[in-house]
Amino acid sequence: MMSVEEVMQTLESLGTEQACKTYKRHGVKGSLFGVSYADQKKLTKKIKMNHSLAQELWDTGNHDARVLALMIADPKQATGALLDHWIGDLNDYVMTDGLSGYIGQTTLGREKMDAWMRSEGEWISTVGWHILGTLARTDQALPDSYFEAYISTIEHNIHGSKNRTRFAMNNALISMGMRNATLEQKAIDAANRIGKVIVDHGDTNCKTPDAVSYIKKANDRKVEKV
Repeated sequence: MMSVEEVMQTLESLGTEQACKTYKRHGVKGSLFGVSYADQKKLTKKIKMNHSLAQELWDTGNHDARVLALMIADPKQATGALLDHWIGDLNDYVMTDGLSGYIGQTTLGREKMDAWMRSEGEWISTVGWHILGTLARTDQALPDSYFEAYISTIEHNIHGSKNRTRFAMNNALISMGMRNATLEQKAIDAANRIGKVIVDHGDTNCKTPDAVSYIKKANDRKVEKV
C-alpha cells in the first residue's frame, strides 16, 4: 500500500504547468500540482479504494490530492462528521462539484441536503442543490410531490442566490424536468417564468444551459431510444 507521502510524490511528478493554469482559470486556489484527470484515474486503479488514505490526502489541502481522495474514498464508510469536515473546506467550484459527486454515492446526502441548501455559504449551498439533482436522476422511489416543492423554491429564489448556487439550482431544475412527463411540464413552466439564468463562469468557455431547451432535447432523445 502506498503511503500518503509516496502518493504526494507521485502526484507532484505527474503535474504540469499547463494543467495548473487551466485549473486556476476555473478558480482553483492554493496548493496544486496540475495533474490531469486521466492520470488521476490511472493512479486510482493502482491504489484502489482506500478510505483511510483518502482522508489523509484530503487533509493535505492540496487540490490534486483532494481530487484523488474523492476517487478512492469509500462511500459506504462516509459519516456525517466527515462530510461536514470536507464540505467546510470547499473554496472553489471544481472541488465542490467533485465532492457533490462523492456525496451522491453515499446514503447521507438526502438527510443533509436541505440544511446545506439553506447555507449562506456559496459552496455548501451548491452541494445541496447538486444532491437534489442526483436524487432526481437516481432515486425512483421518491414521489413527484417531493420534487414539486423544490421546483417552486428554485423559481422564487434562483435569481437572488449566489453565483454557483444559481448554476446548481438550474441544473437541479433540469434534472427534475428529465424525471418524467409531469415534472417535465412543471419544470419547463417554472423555467419559462424564471427566464435567463446569469452565471459568471470567469475566464472559461463554460456556459449555463438553457433549462427549457435542455429538458426538451434530453427527453426527446429518450423517446427516440424507446
